[in-house]
Amino acid sequence: QVQLVESGGGLVQAGGSLRLSCAASGRTFSSYTMGWFRQAPGKERVFVAAISWRRDMLSYADSVKGRFTISRDNAKNTLYLQMDSLKPEDTAVYYCAAGGYSDPEFMKRDVEVWGQGTLVTVSS
Repeated sequence: QVQLVESGGGLVQAGGSLRLSCAASGRTFSSYTMGWFRQAPGKERVFVAAISWRRDMLSYADSVKGRFTISRDNAKNTLYLQMDSLKPEDTAVYYCAAGGYSDPEFMKRDVEVWGQGTLVTVSS
């Protein structure tokens, strides 16, 4: 099974950018669909984006379309989330996720492995 460690969170002003990374250990990283979720204070964890292991299928939440870009480097066992035009409502703990299926849409209802999370705070 893959293990996930996020990094790159921090404090940024509204309109700014931030890039999150998720380092995966284990030789099977390239066989997993990978994704990002977030959990704002007092709210449930919600889906943000996902990418298939071949990088040919992507899925985004409507709230981040056009602002966030998910990508992965299978040679480096790393998942990324480029976040641009950040808004205060993007403030949350961001979690890396993995699932052993091919379609990123499945990640909206089934996650097999979670990271520990990284905090993103967007100030107004």
